[in-house]
Amino acid sequence: MFTKEIEEYERLRDEYQQTVVSKMNTADYMEYNEILFSAHSCAIEGNSFTVDDTRILREKGLSMVPSGRSLFECVEMADHFRAFDYMIHHLGSPFDESLLKEINRLVTEHTISYKAKDAVAGEYTTEDMAAGDTVFGDHEKLVAQVPRLMASTERAMASEQHPMVVAAKFHGYFEHLHPFRDGNGRTGRLLSNFILLKKGHPMLIIDIKDRSAFITALKMIGSEGTDEHLVHFFFKTAIERLRSEVEQKAHNSRIMMFF
Repeated sequence: MFTKEIEEYERLRDEYQQTVVSKMNTADYMEYNEILFSAHSCAIEGNSFTVDDTRILREKGLSMVPSGRSLFECVEMADHFRAFDYMIHHLGSPFDESLLKEINRLVTEHTISYKAKDAVAGEYTTEDMAAGDTVFGDHEKLVAQVPRLMASTERAMASEQHPMVVAAKFHGYFEHLHPFRDGNGRTGRLLSNFILLKKGHPMLIIDIKDRSAFITALKMIGSEGTDEHLVHFFFKTAIERLRSEVEQKAHNSRIMMFF
């Protein structure tokens, strides 16, 4: 079903690996990804940090609050850094509930009390949930499906399914389960990237400008009963990122030839 997209993605992935990734220091490349991913993933949830703000916070820590940003946003971003770092250093871990809960705990540890005073970071919701214009189902029934989702996703990771398809399908199902009081979006995007990174693929970074298309693709799982639109969105987003950074590299290399 996704043959053409897989072929285009894999062609660009090979070029991206050769022209961008292999030319950079591994630590620098991952920090670049961490800043870009954290800025956009948190922005999707309403954080006003720009990429530059995020870079400053990553380099200076909470001692340097970017101008015009709230302390809450700074702490939220700092928590996201911790969750990202945990993910990167635990790619060998099983894709299970322990991983899921720890990622969510780190993402929400220092902010959840401001949104839900009785909630515990990393623990499943004890109440039915709603987000945006979506009212989710009975929380007990949804939470009960989480172990099956984690197990089926781990099996899919070991199969011949393309990692981008696995990541998209996991993300769509996880967001409809919405098992935590807070941080479901950030947690889901981190774990989708866990799937990709574990398989040696570049990170998927959903730009804030694509938030509306992303939310629409997620909603179509409920309205049309298919995650095909979300899988297409994941491939489109990944292809655009790879193509853009390969072209940036070529453009900047040409510019330097004139100096």
